[in-house]
Amino acid sequence: MIVLCAIWGLQQVAIKVAVPTVPAVLQAGIRSTIATVLVMVWMASRGQPVWQRDGTQGAGLLAGLLFAGEFACVFIGLTHTTASRMAVFLYTAPCFTALGLHWFVSGERLRKSQWVGIGLAFSGMLLAFADGLSVSHTGHSTWLGDSLGILAGILWAATTVLVRASSLADASPSRTLLYQLAVSSIALLALAGIGGHWQIHAMPSLVAASLLYQAVVVAFVSYLAWFWLLTRYMASRLSVFSFLTPLFGVTFGVLLLGDQIGPRFLSAAAMVLTGIALVNLRR
Repeated sequence: MIVLCAIWGLQQVAIKVAVPTVPAVLQAGIRSTIATVLVMVWMASRGQPVWQRDGTQGAGLLAGLLFAGEFACVFIGLTHTTASRMAVFLYTAPCFTALGLHWFVSGERLRKSQWVGIGLAFSGMLLAFADGLSVSHTGHSTWLGDSLGILAGILWAATTVLVRASSLADASPSRTLLYQLAVSSIALLALAGIGGHWQIHAMPSLVAASLLYQAVVVAFVSYLAWFWLLTRYMASRLSVFSFLTPLFGVTFGVLLLGDQIGPRFLSAAAMVLTGIALVNLRR
């Protein structure tokens, strides 16, 4: 789980590196397309049908559209904010997920400590957002990218709640992942085409490595590894580690991209991380 958290934390850095060369939405579409092919090959190698009428098509289509929206927000947002800031805003998703499950899934009622964690995380999120607004006086406002990061976290949470509350709850993890990747690849590539963002003038080795990392390591290997862990350990125990992902994201952003973070943002990030930990802790 620690390795997976590091992989997911590095994702924002990989996206940021490739954005100047590969347009954001096109990059997201390429990532989903490559990962879709890999998941289909994986399912075929294990004798799993790639397509079958099992009553999950409607929920799968909606999950894919939510997934596409999430990563459109992440990729576009990273053109307007830093990788460190995106990592913090995106990974407020567990708090939105907890609220969604509380409202829409029976048996997922929030405890007092979880309400405290949500309040703390949201307070930290507001503080971090205000920190981005203050930067605007220097001509480097991050409010748009920060807003897209928050929206991405909400869409991620909506996808999780949909999977738990719909027919996808009984589908195999690989099928659920395939729905998200396949639908998002079509939607994102179409969006890139409509916006006229198809031009890739060069493909430096670092950018190619970034795309392969996102598609193969993150969207394929790490997600399958996560599903494998879920078959052997309690999800509640694994989810406690989720606060490490934004911590890795901030660290990698500072070390690899030279992101500048002040004391106010550090305080806000600490509040968010503590809130996420409280939300995911179990008795």
